[in-house]
Amino acid sequence: MATRGVPSLFVNYRKLGRFGIRVSEVSVGGWLTQGRSIDDSTTEQIVRKAFELGVNFFDTADAYNAGEAESSLGKAIVGIRRDDLVLATKCFFPITDKPNDRGLSRKHITESVHHSLKRLGTDYIDLMQFHRFDPETPLDETVRAIDDLVRQGKVLYWGVSEWTGQQITDVVRTTEQLNANPPVSNQPRYSILARGIESEVVPVSEKFGIGQVVFSPLAQGVLTGKYLPGVPPPAGTRGSDESSNMFMKGWLSDQELLTRVQKLKAFAEGHGHTLSEFALAWCLRKPIISSVITGASSPEQVVANVKASGISFEAEIWKQAESILDGAPA
Repeated sequence: MATRGVPSLFVNYRKLGRFGIRVSEVSVGGWLTQGRSIDDSTTEQIVRKAFELGVNFFDTADAYNAGEAESSLGKAIVGIRRDDLVLATKCFFPITDKPNDRGLSRKHITESVHHSLKRLGTDYIDLMQFHRFDPETPLDETVRAIDDLVRQGKVLYWGVSEWTGQQITDVVRTTEQLNANPPVSNQPRYSILARGIESEVVPVSEKFGIGQVVFSPLAQGVLTGKYLPGVPPPAGTRGSDESSNMFMKGWLSDQELLTRVQKLKAFAEGHGHTLSEFALAWCLRKPIISSVITGASSPEQVVANVKASGISFEAEIWKQAESILDGAPA
């Protein structure tokens, strides 16, 4: 008999890997929304609703809409007690065409942190993440730069995003050699349709106690069930927006996959949950997953996503769900 979790409109919290900081199981990101497809007023409504429901983890990046996402989030958190927030941002990608506005050099990391602090309107960043691995900068330079910022109090914790298992191992070993603060998190793409981290990244992260804060847990919206086989994407959705759907075209063009997703939707509803709730809870079934980063263009979407926190099933239910998608791209 399956054990069904009772969804709550107040999220649960998990430690970020082995480290002491706690983040909400469901968090809010702003990649394709904040400072781009929604205005500052809507961002504020989303952030306030999320905070009201217990969400404390908000993820952004300097490269999201050339700094506009950070600025929008900074306006939205005005008036919220800073101690109650966990603000995460990133650096690596260029915002301008200047030669040093890219990568993980000491210069770029330091200047990116200072710019992010101004845009967010805060004195410190809870979690600074390296958006990608930089093969052109020595790891010791990168580690020393972020460690200095931690020691200065401008950054509390740091992590990486989309790094391989070997890259994570190398940077942890570098921090050990330099007696520097280690990374606490990795931000990879992860969903029941994209499970690539399970073979290498997850085992390495478990070894070093690095928490995963995963993006695209709903596969860019495919796992909401709103994209039907043989039917064009509904107007106004991400799938119909050529400027936003570049990472989901493979899924949207796979009619067999979309059919399987509809079967998974029926399976989830048969167990008392929407497909979105079920898909988010599937990610959270692993303790190494500290938080699922969700996008939202309205407060109502935040309420829907938060319902995934606390849902639990026996392993057999998750296996049955995975079997429905057998043959789907990893």
